[in-house]
This record gives sequence, C-alpha cells and structure tokens, in this order.
Amino acid sequence: MENFDRKKHWENIYQTKQLNEVSWYQPTPETSLDFIKQYNVPTTAKIIDVGGGDSLLVDHLLDKGYQDIAVLDISEAAIDRAKTRLGERAEKVKWIVADAAKFQPTEQYDFWHDRAAFHFLTDEQEISNYLETAQRSIKPTGVLIIGTFSEQGPNICSGIKIKQYSENSMTERLKNFFEKIKCITIDHKTPFDTIQNFVFCSFRKLS
Repeated sequence: MENFDRKKHWENIYQTKQLNEVSWYQPTPETSLDFIKQYNVPTTAKIIDVGGGDSLLVDHLLDKGYQDIAVLDISEAAIDRAKTRLGERAEKVKWIVADAAKFQPTEQYDFWHDRAAFHFLTDEQEISNYLETAQRSIKPTGVLIIGTFSEQGPNICSGIKIKQYSENSMTERLKNFFEKIKCITIDHKTPFDTIQNFVFCSFRKLS
C-alpha cells in the first residue's frame, strides 16, 4: 500500500456513490445514539464524530438539541454532501476536513465518537498518533467510543484492508491511555443485505 493516496481514494468514493450505496449507511445510528443516552451526554457537551463523512449521526444529534458538534472526515466531498443535506442547519456544526491519523485538534471534547474510521489505520505509527491525539483532546471526564469491524467482520472495506479488533485486542491497544468501560458486538445490515459484525467499545481516560 505504499504511495496509496487515502484522501484521493475517499474523495472518489464520495463523488461516485450515493448515501445509501455504501456499506456503512444506516438511517438511524442506534448503537451510537444508545451510547450517548447511556452516558447522559448533555446537550451542551462538545461532541466530535471522527470519520463522520456524510453519516446521519449529526442529523440525529441536532434533532436532539445538541449544540456543539464537530464532524471530521478526510473527504471534502463527504463533508460538502452533509452540509448540502442539512441546509441551514449545517451552520450549527463545525466541519473539519482532515486525516484522522494527522488531526491536530484545537479544543477538547466531552464525547469522541468513531464508527469505522479507526480500523482503517493499519500502520503502527498512525495508530499511535491517533490514540495520543485522542488522549490529549478528550476532557478528563470525557468518553471515547470506537466501533470497528470485529474478528468476525470483513477484513476489507471499500477496497482497503482494515485492522480487525476484538474486545481484548482493542482494550489492550488502548490500555496506555484509556480504561475500558464496556464493549458490545453489533451486526450491521448493509444496504446490500449483507451482515457486518462490529465491536463497539467505550473508554474513559486514565487518571
């Protein structure tokens, strides 16, 4: 994968496929919303959706009255699509075009959400960079949610090899910075009627 242009790849995906033509599409991101509900995340909380693309989580958060939402994605096309869909409501959201592995936040977050971005990081240095950034950028009382393909899930997505995780391997990988709260496994049904098994884990920062 040397010389692989990750940004170019994702720009192409979002320029050629519609919202419901990608495997990760879900009209209601129930698992993500459940975590927000379980941790009683207040509507004033600073929330970031890492790798959010044009997913509908931001729509649901706005519907629920959340006031401080940031959406990060490597693809400007994905962000533009989300802005177009939201219309005037897009002005209530902070949009960040950046590679999650190289992101340099300028603020700290109460709730860091990542559904299916982290597992695209397969290089050890990029994984470390990501986790160090999350550790610095999540408030002491904040929560980190990461959802990746499980060891029973696919090992390739959108033509890219991904890194699968189990509850144990994810907990082990994050243990220098975070302690696990809980993990669950979820079957995601794609628009193509296939099933992808995910592991979602929540973490708190080590004090």
